[in-house]
Amino acid sequence: MRIAVTGSIATDHLLTFPGRFRDQLVEGQLDRVSLSFLADELDVRRGGVAANIAFGLGVLGLSPVLVGAVGQDFAEYGRWLEAHGVDTGSVRVSETLHTARFICTTDDDLNQIGTFYAGAMSEARHIALDQVLSRAGGVDLLLVSPNDPAAMLRHTREAVALGVPFCADPSQQLARMGRDDVRALLRGPRYLFTNEYEAHLVQEKTGWAENQVLAQVGTWVITRGERGARILTRDLTPLDVAAVPATAPREPTGAGDAFRAGFLAALAWTGDREHAARLGAALATMALESVGPHYRATGDDLLARLRETYGADAAAALAPGLDAVRLTVPLSAVSP
Repeated sequence: MRIAVTGSIATDHLLTFPGRFRDQLVEGQLDRVSLSFLADELDVRRGGVAANIAFGLGVLGLSPVLVGAVGQDFAEYGRWLEAHGVDTGSVRVSETLHTARFICTTDDDLNQIGTFYAGAMSEARHIALDQVLSRAGGVDLLLVSPNDPAAMLRHTREAVALGVPFCADPSQQLARMGRDDVRALLRGPRYLFTNEYEAHLVQEKTGWAENQVLAQVGTWVITRGERGARILTRDLTPLDVAAVPATAPREPTGAGDAFRAGFLAALAWTGDREHAARLGAALATMALESVGPHYRATGDDLLARLRETYGADAAAALAPGLDAVRLTVPLSAVSP
């Protein structure tokens, strides 16, 4: 299965605050917050939702097509993604703007406060999906992940017009999009991905109840952190899949992106949503145990986690897909 991933490509500046945000908030003063957190650590990492997902799919052997807009400073990042199996030939390079930046501070409870600078991402609206498909020789599935809102709407419309099956992953952009735009993103995707908070926000933004959302989308995958994932499908009993326990959680950035990569890879291999959620959970835990959204792992590592959490049969079902993937080679140059 050939998968195209549209969305943000960015550099992450990840800071660690040795305390709890909640201890700094003064009751009755939340309408005039002015806070500064002294961070003990700074990690500068490659990131962006689409790039993170494409990275995961690349190391799992699926050769995804990355679709997004970047600045002239992307060259090294692009070579690194290509070395890990990502097709970057459909990435637009801006002549004037820098690659997007995500600046995020994480506290001791793994709560996060982040700011995202769009930069060159605003030019993603100029990328035509038919040209991507022509260059790539077609794709079997398109993921519309957080991006310039106009680009998300354009790629959704074009996927429908071109008859390309697609998945909706609006995530962080839900907060800034209006009702009609959010509804437009949910017109006919094969899968909708959200976390629990975003699931409520989808209903608030669209004005649709859960059953009305499911009337628009094929399957709704809701990630729930340490409680795993819930999969909702019209006329079927909800499916709950447990999380893979983390031995040493470090930093949550990119865990949701890793889940999506694992989910889509296993879906391509098996066509089974439960197997897909299990591999997604295992890869998400690998990301949770790393600093930054790109992680080190091997196929054997993933199989061991799957076996311990879900049993031998579950691991055996995914073993053929994991046998020959790039994860068997230790990932290098994780830091910029």
